[in-house]
Amino acid sequence: MRTTVRFLALGLALYSTASAAHGDGVAVRHPEGLVHGFLLLRSATGSILANGELLQNTKGDTVTSELVFHFKDRSVHDETAVFTQAGRFKLLRYELRQKGAAFPHSVDFSLDCATGQATVRSSDADGKIKLDEDHLDEVPADLANGLVPILLKNVQGPGPFEFSMLAATPKPRMVTLHVETAPDDVVFAEAGAPKARHFVVKVELHGLTGMVAPLVGKQPPDTHVWVLPGAFPAFLKSKGALYPGGPIWQIELTTPRWAKG
Repeated sequence: MRTTVRFLALGLALYSTASAAHGDGVAVRHPEGLVHGFLLLRSATGSILANGELLQNTKGDTVTSELVFHFKDRSVHDETAVFTQAGRFKLLRYELRQKGAAFPHSVDFSLDCATGQATVRSSDADGKIKLDEDHLDEVPADLANGLVPILLKNVQGPGPFEFSMLAATPKPRMVTLHVETAPDDVVFAEAGAPKARHFVVKVELHGLTGMVAPLVGKQPPDTHVWVLPGAFPAFLKSKGALYPGGPIWQIELTTPRWAKG
């Protein structure tokens, strides 16, 4: 794979045993199905920035999952992952589109895992469009673009866990997601109620970039993800950046809000 050395900050937009080797992929313990979920995106101060939807459909062992956020200023974050869940989760295609005032640069990123073709169209500060294309000679089996919450619903044991991710920075660059577990958090106040598993996702940069980034303040911030465990696991919320160098925003579940009258 051809790459150039660039610094990045990565937003998160998610093994059958704790000792599963990095690169094997994640075993399917809880298959995905038909979903229409409602989400909110909040700032660090709690202000609502965007309303979101998670749309998911299945055809055989293939799942199409789309996460969309519509901002108050009409900015859009649209992320789609197509994957299979026959034994292990395996990414087939991935697309990410970000545009509008909420993002300093517009991005249109696509990855076809069958061909290894990755394409990033982005704009600079002056609005000039830049096209970066790359080819992956080998696509990792544990590629987690658009799948991190799903994978974390299926892991077992205390970890740590590791996944691969292809980041658009703006040129496609492979990084490693190192996932550790923090102490569980109380979700419901009732005695005996289940606690949420708290995962801390760290981005590991490879090569010289990984050595230098912490020294110049370019180490990507951690992303935190909370999952309700058990026979029916569920994503609860996450905190992280949606784009390189972006602020920490929170994604959380919500319910439809009815219009007055």
